Parts: sequence; structure tokens; C-alpha cells
Amino acid sequence: MLVRAGTAAAVTALPGLRRLWRGGGNGAAACFPLGRALLDVRGAEAALFLQGLLTNDVTRLAAGTGPPAAALYAHALNVQGRCLYDVILYRLHKSPEEEPHILLECDSSVLDAIQKHLKLYKIRRKVNITPCLDLSLWAVIPGEWTGDIASSLAKCADQALILTPDPRTEVMGWRLITKKGANLSEIIPGSHIGNIQDYHRHRYKQGIPEGVKDLPPGIALPLESNLAYMNGISFTKGCYIGQELTARTHHMGVIRKRLLPVRFSAPLPKDGIPEGAEILTESGKSAGKLRVGGSELGIALLRLANINEPLYLNIGGDKVKLTAGIPEWWPKRASK
Repeated sequence: MLVRAGTAAAVTALPGLRRLWRGGGNGAAACFPLGRALLDVRGAEAALFLQGLLTNDVTRLAAGTGPPAAALYAHALNVQGRCLYDVILYRLHKSPEEEPHILLECDSSVLDAIQKHLKLYKIRRKVNITPCLDLSLWAVIPGEWTGDIASSLAKCADQALILTPDPRTEVMGWRLITKKGANLSEIIPGSHIGNIQDYHRHRYKQGIPEGVKDLPPGIALPLESNLAYMNGISFTKGCYIGQELTARTHHMGVIRKRLLPVRFSAPLPKDGIPEGAEILTESGKSAGKLRVGGSELGIALLRLANINEPLYLNIGGDKVKLTAGIPEWWPKRASK
């Protein structure tokens, strides 16, 4: 299903565009083709429907009081409060008076499962849910660029349906949604298509989980997965599935484990790393588990009490030394 958006929708985030392309990094912006799926969710009750299923306040997309959000990050949880799917929502409707029209980004490997999940709770709500097979999703990581992207984007609004800051954290750049086959060099002059492995390396360095491999369904807990740090949860909205445990953990204020970026002393073997490989302290005590890794970088769920100790990844009895770090983008109080 092709979702068409006019110029106003495509340039929602223009005020901050120049700041992005003056940002850090070297060279032009890199555009990474993401293998994630998009679902079209529209209808009179679309926002209300998603509000009861996701951790974030979806009404912010509908522009109640104040300006509407262009994009939101959230998790869908099971009734035990564990993660099922990580999603990013994009607003396509231009005003509160219009029928809610939202794009939902998810891991492509669970596209069928998330459709079934949504339709299970849809019941008789006025919502239509369809895959967007003719759209492409890109991550845009900025480099140094001094041109004025505004005029270019306005001319190519029929190709750039969405261009908005990644709602999780500034260090992840921007999200771009185009029609399949769109010419990226016309939308973002001077940009180039990057290797997806470089995108994942960037994520690992920043400790940003994405997809079911990083956030195993029915296992990962949202607050241990830094959902609050990534602007993915509202603690003031109404009820949603899985809220009870999440709210209780938040109000207790005790989170002993978190996902953290890790760096290995030697590149990991390309094959043979078991899922959830154990990470040990020097004395052999369990400190956590590896979630995902490639070469010398990865993301691990670690006990915060152990992150300053020498740590080792246990691979079939062999130990690979690793170090963990607190990402700079975390709230300053969290790194103390």
C-alpha cells in the first residue's frame, strides 16, 4: 500500500535539519538501508488503539495540547511486562482534525507476528492495518555538510515521505522513509549509501538495541533495556498491556542490570557464539549475558555492580576479555 504525503508532512522536521548536517562525523551523511518492516495503521481509533498496547503516549502523535510529535519510540509488552516488539511510530496526518494515520516500524522477522498481535486486540475498533511493501526505510547518520537541505527536500517531498530525528536519542541521527527506488542523492544531496554493518557497529558503540535479537521476545525487560533513557515510555499515561510490573519497577527505583555497550579485546568469531553467552567476572561469578556482537563490539545485559571489574565472555570454555562503558548520551544522573 503506497502512503502519499504532501510537502508539509515530508518536511515536518525542517527546523533542525541544518543543525544535523553541521554535526559531528566526517564526510557526507551516510544512508543505511534498514531491513525493518513498516505497517500502515490508520482509522478514527488508530491512536487510541495503539495507546492501549504500547509503552509510550501515542496521543502525542494526535496533537492534543502543544505541537504533535513526528515520531515516537515504544515497546509492546506481554502481560508479564516483558518486551515483545520494539517499534517506532511515525505521524502522517497533518492536523488533529484529520483521521489518525500512523506508520509503525518493526523488525521484519516478526511482521506476521505483530500483525496477529495487533489484530487480536483490534476487536471492532475502526482501524485498518496493512503492510507497506512499497516503502523503504533508512537510517541517516550525519557527517559534515553545510548545504541547505530545505529547498531540496521541498522539491522532492513526493519521494521523502518522512524525514525526522530518531526519537530514541540524538546520536542515532535521523529516520528517512521513501518510496522504493527513490533517488537518495536528490533527497539528501551529497549523501551516500552506507554498509549496514557500519550502522550496526554504530548502534553497538552507543548501546542501542534494535530488533528481536537484541531484545528477545518474552525475555527482555523494558527498563533493563533502557527504554526510559530512549524516550520510549510514559509513566503518566493510562493503562496498557504489561504496565503493572514496569510501573512497579520504576517506582521502586531499583534496576540492577542494564544493556550496555561492550568492547572485546579480540574480534569475536563470526560463527559459533551461542545466544545469550555468559559473561563472567575474574572470580568466575556471572555478571550478565551477551545479547549481540560483531567483530570487537557488542551489547550485553550486565549487572551494574560488576561493570568496572575485569569481565570475560565465556565461549565454549574459552574466555575473551571485554570492557563495558556508560554511553555519553545517557542522562548524567544515570552514569553516577
